[in-house]
Amino acid sequence: MSAPTNLSKAEIQETVFYEGGPARGDLILNLFFGLTLIGIPFLVSALVRALWLRFRITSRRVEVNGGWLGRDRTQVVYSQIREVRSVPRGFGAWGDMVLVLNDGSKLEMRSVPRFREFEAYIEERRGRSKVAAAPKGMAA
Repeated sequence: MSAPTNLSKAEIQETVFYEGGPARGDLILNLFFGLTLIGIPFLVSALVRALWLRFRITSRRVEVNGGWLGRDRTQVVYSQIREVRSVPRGFGAWGDMVLVLNDGSKLEMRSVPRFREFEAYIEERRGRSKVAAAPKGMAA
């Protein structure tokens, strides 16, 4: 039996800024609206989000796990993000965010709690990654 090799020499530190699901207020509000016939589809979508949608925002990337039974995973590093857009929902208590990527595709994040704080954090990290990726002598 050979001795295990140490492959973690070039380990990259990653700190988690937020890890969790969508805003609870979204589910509560849609439970209330679900008492009407028109609100039932909104209730079902809020239940699906509450059960299977998870966000993870770290110092290196944004990760969204969602889809049916939470099987879809999307990861985006900050250097891939061209623009961050957000819209308040629930009287500003939570919001929806869209990350526009360099290739023109979009990553939608619905019912994000503390979305203004996350938007500022992502913008800050996006700015840092642009400065780090710029050639010497050319700051972004």
